[in-house]
Amino acid sequence: MSEITVRSDTYLANTYAHFPVEIVSGKGSLLYDESGKEYIDLGSGIAVNSFGVADEAWMQAVTAQLGKVAHTSNLYYTEPCGRLAEMLCERSGMKKVFFGNSGAEANECAIKAARKYASDVRNIGMPVIATLKNSFHGRTITTLAATGQEHYHEMFQPLTSGFVHVTPGNVEELYEAARNNQLAAIMVECVQGEGGVIPLSQEYAQAIQKVCHDSNILLIVDEVQTGIGRSGKFFAYQKLGMEPDIVTTAKGLGGGLPIGACLLGEKVKGVFHPGDHGSTFGGNPAVAAGAISVVERLTEDFLAGVERRSQMIWQTLSGKPGIRGVSGMGLMVGIDTEKPAPQVLARARENGVLCLTAKSRVRLLPALNIPDELLMRALEVLCDAADPNS
Repeated sequence: MSEITVRSDTYLANTYAHFPVEIVSGKGSLLYDESGKEYIDLGSGIAVNSFGVADEAWMQAVTAQLGKVAHTSNLYYTEPCGRLAEMLCERSGMKKVFFGNSGAEANECAIKAARKYASDVRNIGMPVIATLKNSFHGRTITTLAATGQEHYHEMFQPLTSGFVHVTPGNVEELYEAARNNQLAAIMVECVQGEGGVIPLSQEYAQAIQKVCHDSNILLIVDEVQTGIGRSGKFFAYQKLGMEPDIVTTAKGLGGGLPIGACLLGEKVKGVFHPGDHGSTFGGNPAVAAGAISVVERLTEDFLAGVERRSQMIWQTLSGKPGIRGVSGMGLMVGIDTEKPAPQVLARARENGVLCLTAKSRVRLLPALNIPDELLMRALEVLCDAADPNS
């Protein structure tokens, strides 16, 4: 074991099951460990490094801002914060943006916005938000309560009240929740990432939209993992024809630095007033400058490349020995393998490919610009790792 491994195991809280790899450097979609071994990265920091590691444009944007002012707090205006908010509104049709530091913080903001709107506009005293079973919305006490997976709840009771969980695909349960609760909003992921990379069907997405319209309920779309180009569109809800009132995003927006964003639509754009909510580091100029460099490169031509790489993955993996199915959207891919997923990951890692899991599935979240040649090399390794005869 290396000195870094020993130190980390000694002093870091025991919250992560680390892979036996110490990453010391990288470029693009290639990573290197302490011995110099090369890995093709199919995880991108769990969908964070949108343009890979040490991306030149991103680094230049961040370092240029560091040379001006790295942090001011939200008591003052800064150009990167305002410009990024404008860009997100232009790409989404939303009207206002609140910046935080993570997906959980973005989702907390969305929940607060929905509750305050329900109180201010609909006079609901104890508003309820419906989420889907098998969903994942974060690790704070409130976003855990929103998460529709019981095993995340077990050790952290009592959780925040005010949530009901409904079965994905069951439209009647949505209407029942609307009838029987003081329902303020329905909150969904377009692809249940931590739930196994399971996408919503187009039909169910439209049914959710109709329930919200018929019952005067807000629609919140959690795009923490699916957003910022990963689906092949800027936001995944745009693929499904949904019209959310609130959108949350994080991960890939920062390109490698922490950021979260809660986008507020027409109905809720004025719900917050000074003092209602806040975040010391939210909209940090250096982080926002890096995010601008990510967003401005997500052109239609670039997003078409995301779709093309997605098709490469599907075509290469589908029907291969040991692969029972492929799910997901864009460059957010779940692979159902005959071998246990950890076994597939270990074999792939030995042969220079790093990927992830989601529940019982192998999960791929490569950089959006991963070169075709690297992607195909990695998929060949993955197919070999999944083959029961290998």
